[in-house]
Amino acid sequence: MDKQPNVMMISTDHWFADLLGVSGHSVVMTPSLDKIASAGIRFTNCYSECPVCIPARRSLMTGTTPKTHGDRVFTNTMEMPDVPTLAQSFRDAGYQAYAVGKLHVYPQRDRIGFDDALIMEEGRYDYGVVDDYQLWMGEHGYLGQEYYHAMGNNVYNTRPWHLPENVHPTNWATSEMIKTIKRKDPTRPSFYYISYTAPHPPLVPLQCYLDMYSLDEIDQPFRGSWNNDDIFPINALKASASDYSEKEMLFARRAFYAMCTQVDHQIRLLIGTLREESLLDNTIIVFTSDHGDQLFNHGMVAKRVFYENAANVPLIISGKPLEKYSGTVDNRLLCLADIMPTLLSVCDIPIPDTVEGISAFAEEKREILYGEVGEGDKATRMAHDGRYKLIYYPVGNYIQLFDLQNDPKELTNLAGEKEHMAVEKRLTEFLISNFYNKDTEWSDDGIVLKGLDDVTFVKKNDCSLYNQRGGHWPPPSGYTTVGKNA
Repeated sequence: MDKQPNVMMISTDHWFADLLGVSGHSVVMTPSLDKIASAGIRFTNCYSECPVCIPARRSLMTGTTPKTHGDRVFTNTMEMPDVPTLAQSFRDAGYQAYAVGKLHVYPQRDRIGFDDALIMEEGRYDYGVVDDYQLWMGEHGYLGQEYYHAMGNNVYNTRPWHLPENVHPTNWATSEMIKTIKRKDPTRPSFYYISYTAPHPPLVPLQCYLDMYSLDEIDQPFRGSWNNDDIFPINALKASASDYSEKEMLFARRAFYAMCTQVDHQIRLLIGTLREESLLDNTIIVFTSDHGDQLFNHGMVAKRVFYENAANVPLIISGKPLEKYSGTVDNRLLCLADIMPTLLSVCDIPIPDTVEGISAFAEEKREILYGEVGEGDKATRMAHDGRYKLIYYPVGNYIQLFDLQNDPKELTNLAGEKEHMAVEKRLTEFLISNFYNKDTEWSDDGIVLKGLDDVTFVKKNDCSLYNQRGGHWPPPSGYTTVGKNA
């Protein structure tokens, strides 16, 4: 490269790797991303090593594992670790670095190395901060109206967006990033990070995008043969999805796909702005997500599990500076911590010693990936070698083994089968070798898994409708969402 390239990193929330036309999805329409992927390299085996918002974003922005950055749960008030961030590393190399959208860090106004960040944090007022989206709404006559659609941030009921198009969070983020690009310093390269909240609930796409999908074409959720195993972790994970009827599930999936198409079309405006500002030919485009969403597959919703829809995330790297990779599909085993060294390396920027990830363009390849999310009775762990994936729930000492090459939907649990014992043993040993803190109590002498006693799952009543927002203005106080997916 003649000069250091610009980087535009586009992140989403709850978007799983299969949810692209270019990945072979039979329903969702993503023409822009399909085109971007065809002009670059698409990594099919990128995983969120801790598939829940805050820990995943800490890995993305620091290049470190949950063990290092300190959160494998979802700790709302944990400050970022004292390590160089992706944004700071770009700035240290002379870049200007700007963010728009969801950072999900604490304190909320921590810029984590960016020159500036226009944040949109889904109305988390319990931290005493009014975000930039809320300020903009107030300035434009929509004060406090964001949640008047009445849909919750972690529920799968749906309806169309209730305000003008330009007020929609997805469109607002795009508009602000366009202005940010136009305000660039022309003497310095740029690192731009736009973080859309979609397709994370509330499921409120624009009506015009809902109209693109008919209910008749929406694919039905699938379930594995193991789905009725009467064991605590499976019963607990299915509880949230059990509240929805078949009709509501299809409505939710349609709205989810509509929100993806809306984001896809907004990306066109970002590309167009880069072109009009004469930046596109020297800009690397990156697309990814913090984690996916089960979206009723296996009778589950959301994240915090290591099934493909929740943990396997898209990773597309494209743009003229990397045109030699045009049309490439790569199946190496990656995780979010690998994105930081990948981008720094292609921009010829030194990678901080604190980074634990591996560049996606390095000769070195990971043999097995370890994943962890949750503690106590909600804990689950993963060991994945690129073909076989072992998922472990300590409560009930429940093991699952899937052959993703022959069973990509994880319909059949191979754990305990004689012909797969060698694979199960190898992945189990790797899993145990990564245990730390109380996890070490789940094995005998670090060799055999023993887990914890199974318990009976009892579904709790939820009169809060799972953190439902109210009028939300003036900023409410005296309530908390700590420890919940607020």
